[in-house]
This record gives sequence, structure tokens and C-alpha cells, in this order.
Amino acid sequence: MNRRDLALGKLRGLGNSIIDDVENNMVPSIKVPSRGTSNIVYDEAKRYYVLGDRYGKRSLGNVKQIKKVAQMVSMGNFCKGLVNTEKTATIREMYYVSEGWDVDFSNQDESNLIVEDLEVTMGISREDLGLMPEEDGASVYGDLTLKDDDVEINAIKSGKSGYSISPTIDEIEFLDHGVERVIAVETMGMFHRMVQEKAYKKFNCLIVGLKGQAARATRRFIKRTHDELGLPVYICNDGDPWGFHIAMVIMSGSAKLAHVNHELATPDAKFLGVTASDIINYDLPTDNLKDIDVLRLKELSKDPRYRDEFWQNEIKKMLKIGKKAEQQSFSKYGLEYVVEKYLPEKLDAM
Repeated sequence: MNRRDLALGKLRGLGNSIIDDVENNMVPSIKVPSRGTSNIVYDEAKRYYVLGDRYGKRSLGNVKQIKKVAQMVSMGNFCKGLVNTEKTATIREMYYVSEGWDVDFSNQDESNLIVEDLEVTMGISREDLGLMPEEDGASVYGDLTLKDDDVEINAIKSGKSGYSISPTIDEIEFLDHGVERVIAVETMGMFHRMVQEKAYKKFNCLIVGLKGQAARATRRFIKRTHDELGLPVYICNDGDPWGFHIAMVIMSGSAKLAHVNHELATPDAKFLGVTASDIINYDLPTDNLKDIDVLRLKELSKDPRYRDEFWQNEIKKMLKIGKKAEQQSFSKYGLEYVVEKYLPEKLDAM
């Protein structure tokens, strides 16, 4: 069964369950898995966050829950129309469309929560429901040929900015590739530097520009290249707690998206970014850690995703030296240094 048919089946199932309750003279209700912090568990074997087994029940017999049930059903019906016609809508567009429904939303935050309710209740992603984010796709450069609708695209022949990852990335077919690895970089500045210095040739890789915190489609793309093409993934980020976190979300997912981490997380990805050890060993230009940086590092040290000895050592070392550094700080040694010196040494060490 393809993803479109699965989504239609799940949506029909939601509607049929309500109809069945009515026909059996029962008060219609919907079981919604809890997304509360107490029901979000770090799975040591899978190496990412998952939802526990706690559920809430939304019933038309509870006056306080009638509106939420109606919102879920109305949104489900809207999504069914999108999937049936093979159209998509941004979550912002859907919020405005809902203004014409019999039941609407107070604001987009309320609408977004119902999107998450549908995702977790039916066990499928919002993208499969035809709902897309607003953010631009990340860029990919390197020898990867893919099929987008009926168009074949090679990411090395798509201009200097490469191929822009589609929000509907699961509809894209990977046709062929001539690379050995994926290197994802936090900033678009470093992405363009690596393209200009022909890192895609030197390391025979796909270069992915994350644009900061990676969008869901970007994480799904990276996971697919790893799982379907067998490519090892390396993540090159800034040497600060925020860069560490961006990398870790790609590796082990986020607590907020525990219900879809199985489709987004790439636990075998390796951190290739700037570490506290790099700051010392390469004598990099630095900035002092701010109070918020120190607080965040201490939070990370207690996070189960950072239990590995490597992360614990680097977090302690960064707190000790009180310094952080950006990827671009290697420019101290020349624009070519990252590609010619730093990355080869890091990859060899791995």
C-alpha cells in the first residue's frame, strides 16, 4: 500500500469509527495518544524519542471536548479532499480555509495543535495528509539523480544552489547516485563555501545545507539517503550548544515529534562539526559563552541523547574553556582550509 492509500484509509477509518458509534447508540469518541512530557520516552534501542502508551479520550459526551472533536473531524475531512485530489496546502493556508468551516480556530497555534492530534491519532505524518510547512527547503548539491513528478533532476546540474528539497520528499524517487556519503552543514554560508571549493568531488559526497534547524523534509531526505541508498551521514555544525542540538535532532529526533521520529531520525549519523577539542587544537577564534549557553550545555549534559562519552567529554570541555566557535572561524587560515585541511583530518579520524 502506498502512502496516499494509507492516508485515505486512516482518514476513512476515523470517520467510520464515529459513524459506528452513532449507529450502535454510543457516544462518539476519539482516542488520542498523549503528547505530554510524561508520555515521551527515550528508547535506548532505537536511539530516539518515542511516545508511550498513554491515551486521552475525546468524547462528544463531554461539553468541553465537543469543539476539539469537531475540529479534528473537519480537518480530517479537509485533508481527505487534499489527498483525494493529490493537492497540498500549507498549514497557514489551512488555518485561513477553516474560517469558512462551521467550527473554526481561535488562532493558528490552536490549529497547529489539531494537526498534531491528527498525526498522532492516525500514526501518519502531516505531509501524508497533504499539509505542508511554510519554510523553504534545504539545498542539496552532488551527484544524485531523482525524479520529481515526471521530471528527472540531477542535484549537481541544478545551478550553484543545487536541488531544493521538496516538502513532499516521500513522493520523490531516487534514481541513481555516484556518491559515498552525505555531509550536512548548518549554515548556507558553509554550504556555498563547500560547493565553491568542490567538496562534493573531494569527498565524493552530497552536500546538504540545513539552513539552521533542519526542517522535517530535510530530516526525512537525510534519513532516506541513509536507509535507501546506504550512505553514511556526517553533520558539520557550529561549536556551541545550539549547533550540537541541531545535529542531535537529525540523529535522535526531538521530544516534540516523538510520534514521527521513526521517519525522521538517523541514529547512525556522525557529528563532524566544531567541538571544544577543535577550538583548542586548531586555535580557533572564539566568543565567550553567554549565561544562556552555559545553561543550555548543562541541560544537554542531562539529556539522554547525550549520554555517549564523546558528548559528555565535549560538553564538559566547552564549559571548562568557556568558549564557542562558528564553522566560519576556520577562515582564519584561508577560505580553502575547511575543505583542504579540517574535514579531511576529521573524516580520517572517524
